[in-house]
Order: sequence, then structure tokens, then C-alpha cells
Amino acid sequence: TDGSVKWLTAQKDIITIIQHNRGDWNGKPIKRRSWGYFMNLGFKSAQGKYICMVSDDCLIVPGAIKNGYNLFEQKLNDGEKIGAVAFYWRNYGMHKKYFVMKTLGNILYLNHGLYLNKALQDVDYIDEENYFFYNGDCDLGLKLAHKGYKTITSENSYIEHFQHANLKLRETNYSKNNSDEIHFFNKWRGIFWDEASDNRGEIVEKEYVDSTKTGEIFNRAAFFQTDYWLFRLNRLARSTAKKLLRR
Repeated sequence: TDGSVKWLTAQKDIITIIQHNRGDWNGKPIKRRSWGYFMNLGFKSAQGKYICMVSDDCLIVPGAIKNGYNLFEQKLNDGEKIGAVAFYWRNYGMHKKYFVMKTLGNILYLNHGLYLNKALQDVDYIDEENYFFYNGDCDLGLKLAHKGYKTITSENSYIEHFQHANLKLRETNYSKNNSDEIHFFNKWRGIFWDEASDNRGEIVEKEYVDSTKTGEIFNRAAFFQTDYWLFRLNRLARSTAKKLLRR
């Protein structure tokens, strides 16, 4: 509703894919597709050497993509088999430090960053059938590792993630988390996941001060959202107090 679609479709150098994922069509509810399905639409349409994946509820700290690109080029020229370069990120307003994450077997995977297009083709992209929303990115990281590709961090690339941007949508995604997780652990048991040591991975934190204050761009919207919910809570409290007084 912010004019993104109108702006994107007017651009001559951008491939825009528009596909609804909720609501009704021709009198029937639309079947919801997985996160992986939509990522793969973009991945398979991309024609560049690298593909940048960043969630829609994020802001990119200036220089992140360029720094990641330069690192990728350097490592490939050095003969290393790199499949992905992960950017550091944090939930803005919740975490002070930035971080990257490791999954089963302490294998680094990418939440936001760059993929080598050829590597994605080599592992047949994201598993869009067995993961509705969660673990699809972890699974892709393990698929790359299984094929011998390394995922590394770009030490000068940072992302601000706004987890509170759409809480209702996040709740519907989380409802399928259990089935996603069961499939994930079953698939990689004995390969990357050792039940005895329970090597589920870890978070790797890093301190960084963003001199550009990129996260503050979203501050105004975040303030109004917080103000709105405080208003709702105050109304609820007043309503409850009136009912108690009547009793």
C-alpha cells in the first residue's frame, strides 16, 4: 500500500514478480505458498553472478552490499569455493550487537547477504515443499556445505531488521514452525546434526557503531506503532476499570 508496486513496474531495469499469497480468488481461498517458493522465483529469474537476499522488513547500512561483493570477488579469485557471504544483522531496538547465526553442525548460514548464483543452481535452490517459512534458509546453508561450498561473513556489512514491522504476519508464519523443524532435524540427522552432542549451532555477535544511523530512518514509524499499541492498552485498561467499578 506504499506505492512500491507502482514504482517497481515503471522501472525498465528491474524484473518485478507480483503474486498474491493470501485472500480469495474466483470465490476460493488462495493456497498459501512457502517462503522458499517466493525466494526461488527471484533466484531463478536472477541473471547476475551474485544474488543479494535481504528481507522486506530491513534497512541496509550503506556499503554493506559493495563490501560483500568485494569480499566475494577476492575469495573466488584466491581459489576458495565460496557459496555465500553473510551480513551481520540485528533486530533494531531489541539488540545492541549485530550477529550472524550458525545452524546444525555449527555451519554458518545466511539470513541476509549474497549468494553465488552458480552455487544456488548447483544445490537446486531452496526446498520449497518441506519448509513453509522457518528453517528453509538453514537447510539451504547445509545444502551448500554438503556440496563443498563455504559460507563466510562479510565483516563490514550490516543490516537493520525491524521484527515488529508486521507482527500479525509473523504469527501466521510461526504456526507452521513445528512441522518445519521436525523435517529439518530428520533430514540432517547423522549428517550435520549429532543428537548426542546436540550441536544445534550458535549466535556469533559483533559490536559495531553505525555512524550513518540507518536504523533511525524507521524510528518515526516505530514510534507511531508503539504509541498506537499504548493507546489500545490504555483504552483496554480504562474499559476494564469501568467494568470493575460497576461490580
